[in-house]
Amino acid sequence: MTQNSGMPQNPGDPDNTDPEVTSADRAEAAAAEAQEAQAAQDAQADSAEEAELDPTLDADLEAALADVSAEDAADQAEAAADAAADQGNSLEAQLAERTEDLQRLNAEYTNYRRRTERERQAVIETSKAKVLAEFLPILDDLELARQHGDLEEGPLKAIADKLSGVLEKNQLQPFGEEGDAFDPEIHEAVQDLSSGGEQVVGTVLRRGYKVGEKLVRTAMVIIADAPDASTEAGEGSAESAGSESASE
Repeated sequence: MTQNSGMPQNPGDPDNTDPEVTSADRAEAAAAEAQEAQAAQDAQADSAEEAELDPTLDADLEAALADVSAEDAADQAEAAADAAADQGNSLEAQLAERTEDLQRLNAEYTNYRRRTERERQAVIETSKAKVLAEFLPILDDLELARQHGDLEEGPLKAIADKLSGVLEKNQLQPFGEEGDAFDPEIHEAVQDLSSGGEQVVGTVLRRGYKVGEKLVRTAMVIIADAPDASTEAGEGSAESAGSESASE
């Protein structure tokens, strides 16, 4: 059995004979070991620092994240509520606008219907007045016959009464009586015997006619003065005195 004498097996190898090479390798190995030891110490220090951190930080971090999530949810809910409110306001505005349009259209239709009805009635009255105006010469002749007493009895009286009844049913109304206030709109004056005071109808030469409120023909009259109160009182006294004398 061979004992190890402490000498290199290959004394001729430069690694075993060159002291500089042997020292460099050993220095490099020592440096590598030192770096590994330093890295291990740094790792242990980092682990120790992590272990020394406050364990409540994780809880605080989670709470902060939860608060942020809640705020985001609240903001989203508020935005959704604002959007819904805006949409509701828009719908209300559109509804109010449509309602106003319908009300305006209804008012315009109502005014149009009333105007059309008035125009229709005006056309009816105008047409009726034109037809009834053709009978006025006949009525004038019958009035003259009545003044002369020709309509007191007989067939002519019956015809005159029937014709007058038919014309009255169609709203033909005569006007123009002695003593009526003179109105230049409906009275045609052929002579003025007044003295400048209050004017009235003195004599009716031709009666006027209306259909409802529509004038068919003016009345031909002579203007006179209105009788004053003193004259009427004197005439009344004279008539009373005459009646008393007659009774005696």
